Amino acid sequence: MKVFGISNCDTVRAAIRALTAAGHAPELVDIRRDGLGLADLERFFEAFGAALVNRRSATWRGLSEAERAEPPVRQISAHPALMKRPVIEADGRLTLGWDEVVQAEWLGKPV
Repeated sequence: MKVFGISNCDTVRAAIRALTAAGHAPELVDIRRDGLGLADLERFFEAFGAALVNRRSATWRGLSEAERAEPPVRQISAHPALMKRPVIEADGRLTLGWDEVVQAEWLGKPV
């Protein structure tokens, strides 16, 4: 199981703790430190579309109008913190974020 996010993100840390407690072996891929390959980024965008860009982040608010007009894959390539987190991948499945629906999918909790 891979968890794509940023190591100092509270949501990513909460997801990793919960996944570990549930018996999973999550491996953090820190997209800021390690980078994110274009193939992975395009795969994520294909799966989640525009929802992949966190438009409520401080990074988004700091972008110029020209940067905001760029395609989402290019935005996240240039500013990894723009990616909504975490993206969790295991067994051919991908999920985005750490809401109740995602937790139910990975932890087996009812929604």
